[in-house]
Parts: sequence; C-alpha cells; structure tokens
Amino acid sequence: MVQEPLDDKQPPRVSGPSGAVGVLVVDDQQVFRDVAREVIEATPPFELLGEASSGEQALSVVEALRPALVLLDVRMPGMGGITAAKRIRAGDAEAVVVLISVEDGPNLPVAVTSCGAATVVRKQDFGPALLRSIWREHGHN
Repeated sequence: MVQEPLDDKQPPRVSGPSGAVGVLVVDDQQVFRDVAREVIEATPPFELLGEASSGEQALSVVEALRPALVLLDVRMPGMGGITAAKRIRAGDAEAVVVLISVEDGPNLPVAVTSCGAATVVRKQDFGPALLRSIWREHGHN
C-alpha cells in the first residue's frame, strides 16, 4: 500500500507521549507485513501508517507520511533494506529505522552496522514486547 499526502505540505511526524507512534512496514513478503500489522495494531501507542513492498516504495512513503519508526527488511528484490536505510536516514535523520531479517549475526551483510539503522532484529522475535523495547531504546520520547 503506497499512500500519498493530502496536500503539498509536509505532514507532521507522528510520535510523542500524547500521540501515536507512526510506523511504516517495508517487506517484500505479504505474510510478514500481515504479522507486523497485527502486532502494531495490538500494541499501543503504535499505529500503522502504511506498508511498502520494496525499498523504492519505502522512500516515497517515508517522504509522504514521515513515520517515526520504519521496519525495513534487509533483503528485498531491487533496492534492499541497507540501501533504503541509508537513503531514509539521509533524508530524515529523526526517523528510527530498524532492519528486520530472518537471518542473524554472521549471516547478515556487514553493512547492516553502518547504514544508519538503529538496530537489527530477527523476524522470528518480532512481537509487542520487542516493539516496545526498540522504541524505548531508540525512540525520541
């Protein structure tokens, strides 16, 4: 799902103690996007702002919606998560970018540590407790 802004003005970032934490989920696998959506919807104060299935789409959606948190798959066809993370952080230094992968540690590309992502988490571990923990450690509240 790619969403466009309502007007030419840049929308305000969605996050803070009085509001929801806006989240963008980027993964080429619909199954993980569905799981992530369920986790986000069940975990206040997080709110799903949108989804993208590629790094290229992610760049457009981040620019349009300005999510506070971006969950970004490491390996996708076309622009992968590492390149997308670098570009997202270059254009929006306040966005918290979290790389997600089924792989861990030694199986991940070395560049995951230098692309500007706050952390890397395994998809298998993703749930409400991990989402809250990530935001506590890396969020801007």
